Amino acid sequence: MRVVLAEDLYLLRDGLVRLLQAHGFEIVAAVESGPELLKALLDARPDVAVVDVRLPPTFTDEGLQAALAARRSIPGLPVLVLSQHVEQLYARELLADGSGGVGYLLKDRVFNAGQFVDAVRRVASGGTAMDPDVIARLLASNAGNEPLGRLSPREREVLELMAEGRSNAAIAQRLFLSESAVSKHTANIFAKLDLAASDDDNRRVLAVLAYLNGTRG
Repeated sequence: MRVVLAEDLYLLRDGLVRLLQAHGFEIVAAVESGPELLKALLDARPDVAVVDVRLPPTFTDEGLQAALAARRSIPGLPVLVLSQHVEQLYARELLADGSGGVGYLLKDRVFNAGQFVDAVRRVASGGTAMDPDVIARLLASNAGNEPLGRLSPREREVLELMAEGRSNAAIAQRLFLSESAVSKHTANIFAKLDLAASDDDNRRVLAVLAYLNGTRG
């Protein structure tokens, strides 16, 4: 699996390169600035991009904007962004086109090698990997939303895990439930939120995230 990595801190960049290589990834480019990132993505067309949101020269959202620009030229290019803090705007921009192959993790998650590598693989395969803290912030910003108030505590737990990109099997394992019980909960969630049900895990996740982002069409 071919990866383009963008991170301006040398030690972290080198550490991520070594971590990903140890798990069988091929690093085709490891860059430190927004312009370098955009060029590397357009030239190499990797299986996935792992991108720090803030890169030189501006240290604002240079990395995210370079990744989004590349994604416009290469539709569906899988992008996993890393951020020091939760920024809802970043999540909204990343999810704006309504397609999969996207992820948003806080940098703290990088130190959990298994969780990080799982997220990279999930995004590369066209799935979605959203940080639990990002989901919590989106839920909090929708706290006054009446449909969300219809959900039971267990349904909210399932919703949070669904929004992270977890499959029914993974949710069942995490909550010590049967898969059939999780299926019933997800069906109830979609009904209460007035969302169209889907058996496709990724479409389901994207529908929930669009709902939480307030970007439903």
